[in-house]
Amino acid sequence: MSQGGKQAFEKKISEIEALRSADPATAVAPLRKALKDRANYLVSKAAAVAGALRAEELIPDLIAAFDRFLKDPVKSDPQCWAKTAVVKALKDLGHRDPDVFLKGIDHIQLEPVYGGKADSAATLRGACALALIDCRMDDLLILSRLADRLADPETPVRLDAALAIGQFGRDEGALLLRLKALLGDREPEVTGQCFNSLMAIAPRDSLAFIRRFLENTDEAVVAEAAGVLATSREPEAIEILKTFWKTRAPIEARKAILISLGASTMREAAEFLLAVLAQESSELASQALRALAASRFHRDMQAQIQAALKEKQDDELNRIFENQFPREP
Repeated sequence: MSQGGKQAFEKKISEIEALRSADPATAVAPLRKALKDRANYLVSKAAAVAGALRAEELIPDLIAAFDRFLKDPVKSDPQCWAKTAVVKALKDLGHRDPDVFLKGIDHIQLEPVYGGKADSAATLRGACALALIDCRMDDLLILSRLADRLADPETPVRLDAALAIGQFGRDEGALLLRLKALLGDREPEVTGQCFNSLMAIAPRDSLAFIRRFLENTDEAVVAEAAGVLATSREPEAIEILKTFWKTRAPIEARKAILISLGASTMREAAEFLLAVLAQESSELASQALRALAASRFHRDMQAQIQAALKEKQDDELNRIFENQFPREP
């Protein structure tokens, strides 16, 4: 692309982005024109703006653009920029016809890279998985397509599939997530997302299942299970973690517990952190103190925290407190 051509293209992009703050009624025509452009990056920007403006009039144009970029996709839509942006826009617009999402959820796009080829459609498949759960389609058919993606070769797709099942919220989905967790995954974060989604679908019933993974031989999986239990709103989860902490918790799991407890909405979580601050080594106490700083209960418990610090007589802990706890007015 010549310098002049590059400048003209950048101007088009700027004009599309400027439509975000325009009156939606006046933005429809230029967005419709942009969605017909051959440049996939330009179309991706137009699709994103259409979704942000809730321009439902452009749904047919978005669908037409998606189908157009499915033809000779490596050449017409490298990196799947246009198709992915269209799917996200359609989801934002509340489009409930599954046709586009069913096309995208199975799409594989192998593009040349150094030493071979790589699939550039992972983000697209994941976006379609997340969009499909809102569609007018039989629940079991939706779950069957999400089950396929739990076995996707690409990690981000497996993560999005597990997340989508949790957002879908059907009891049958919990069975898929349990099976996936039991079979395992080469990436522990996928198993962790299965735990998170299980807690979204059936929090109380999933506690005992996730507890079993605290005894897993893979410490990364143990850390994922511990972290998910620490974010639970079930008081029983805190009791499980207290027992685990006293007996066999490896260091990575302890760190995951402390980080997650800081985001908990339960006072019992903050009290657990306070106990760690008072009783554990400087390293763990430092992490507990940082987690307490992020806790919603940090003001209510500030006097207790200061009392624990006075007992510890640790300069590093005092420095963390000074840096991360707001001074009382």
